Amino acid sequence: MNTTNSNTEITLLARSAPYGSGAAKLCLDVSIAAAVFEQTVNYVFLDDGIYQVLDEQDASPINSKSLGKTLEALGLYGIEKLYVDEDSLRKRNLSTDQLLPQVELVNADAIKKFINQSKFVLTL
Repeated sequence: MNTTNSNTEITLLARSAPYGSGAAKLCLDVSIAAAVFEQTVNYVFLDDGIYQVLDEQDASPINSKSLGKTLEALGLYGIEKLYVDEDSLRKRNLSTDQLLPQVELVNADAIKKFINQSKFVLTL
């Protein structure tokens, strides 16, 4: 029996808006797949990707499912925190009270640390 820790740290950099392409959904799917296999996931939202973590999203006018509800459920898979780049938030004139509750603001140094300590980094 192998007793070594097989946990791998993965950082996902979500840079795409939630709708209009498949990138946001693909990043979400990767996060769930990694978490199911007990990998540590750093899910970071940058640039237009921060729109994915807006609270109370309603995608019904474009006949789509809202990503917000699925993102809120990531805790069931062991992804307790979602990280948002504070510069991206500020540049888009958004505030933390507009975001999902499990979001934590991080600066560029924290994002660099996630990237440096991860075995895999995926940008979508």
